[in-house]
Amino acid sequence: MSGEPVVLIPGLASTPRYYAEQVAALWRFGALTFANHTAHDSMAALADAVLADAPPRFALAGHSMGGYLAFEIQRRAPSRVTRLALLDTSARADTAEQTANRRRVMALAAAGQFARVNEELMPNYLHPDRLGDAALRSLITAMADDVGADAFIRQENAIIGRADSRPTLAAIACPTLVLVGDADRATPPDRAQEIAAGIRGATLVVVPHSGHMTSLEQPEAVTAALVDWMRR
Repeated sequence: MSGEPVVLIPGLASTPRYYAEQVAALWRFGALTFANHTAHDSMAALADAVLADAPPRFALAGHSMGGYLAFEIQRRAPSRVTRLALLDTSARADTAEQTANRRRVMALAAAGQFARVNEELMPNYLHPDRLGDAALRSLITAMADDVGADAFIRQENAIIGRADSRPTLAAIACPTLVLVGDADRATPPDRAQEIAAGIRGATLVVVPHSGHMTSLEQPEAVTAALVDWMRR
């Protein structure tokens, strides 16, 4: 064991269960911490809270919204982040269309229709071949239920207000993994390619036959990529 702590950030409406299949491999490198990304409605406040609880120096991995938050953490404390993994995410800020859709689903969640929101988002989460996977859908729904509508709304507000990370990609100097499912509809492969091209020495991994939820859809491939990242 190298003794290098690892901080893992789940995505929107996800919990630490998202990384369940990676825990057994990653704990060998150092203590694992799962960041709380539900308590605040801005990336700045979330980043400050994560940094307050994190070890002095740590490897940082974030999925989707967790990637947006990882960018913010790395900007605030680059000397503390020893390595960075950006999983199924984007460096771009929201478009006006994306923000409008977020506000629409936030209104549904606030009106007591959070279950409808989760079902509506499912086609953006999963590879088309996995949409009929009842166990996978049940896990995603259970994570969303654990997060709850109020925290989901805070998360969406934080996402809407996030910075465009593209101008700061070149400043990232730690070993970086950029991973994406080949059929990711939420943050498509071209977004991952853009991130990897902007970070010197970044490793790009495109996971075959996977949508947005790569750690759930193709856990062995994601685990292998994360272990390789930790060994760099």
